[in-house]
Amino acid sequence: MHNVTSVELTRDCEAVQIPVGTTVTLPSGTPVDITQTLGGTFTIHARGGLFRVASKDADALGLQNDSQAAPASPETQGSVDEKLVWETLRSCYDPEIPVNIVDLGLVYDLHIEPMTSGNSLVSVKMTLTAPGCGMGGVIAGDAQQKILNLPGVEEAVVEIVWDPPWHQSMITEQGRKILGLE
Repeated sequence: MHNVTSVELTRDCEAVQIPVGTTVTLPSGTPVDITQTLGGTFTIHARGGLFRVASKDADALGLQNDSQAAPASPETQGSVDEKLVWETLRSCYDPEIPVNIVDLGLVYDLHIEPMTSGNSLVSVKMTLTAPGCGMGGVIAGDAQQKILNLPGVEEAVVEIVWDPPWHQSMITEQGRKILGLE
């Protein structure tokens, strides 16, 4: 989303302060500017700072929660579609950058391992654009939760790694277009 929308919070709302990753509660009536709505989460500007609001709190912004996936049913078993996992990771965003974590070049490794239950363990190794980013756990947690909602996934592990260090050359062609780097 490139347009900024100004609203007032309709209720108290939990938010994560960017870039430190601290959880805060913004009170009802707080004026906010919605600056990004990608991957089912919202980046807002309020009280002189940026915050990430989860999809579950869309109503506090006066929006509908259309993007939250229904959890996979426990009886769903079988192999996990790797293409679907990659597609799911493309729905995860750094709240400050309008490019998904795959096209930013943050996902280094994806491994799917069958489990004795008939379901699978999905392991992802990813990095961040900067080692000091406090949002790493939030972004990794978002990716993990979305993977866990996929059919056949019993466990998901998203690990943040720093080797090799990320640099702009890792951004895909699609990501470069979005960022205007071409």
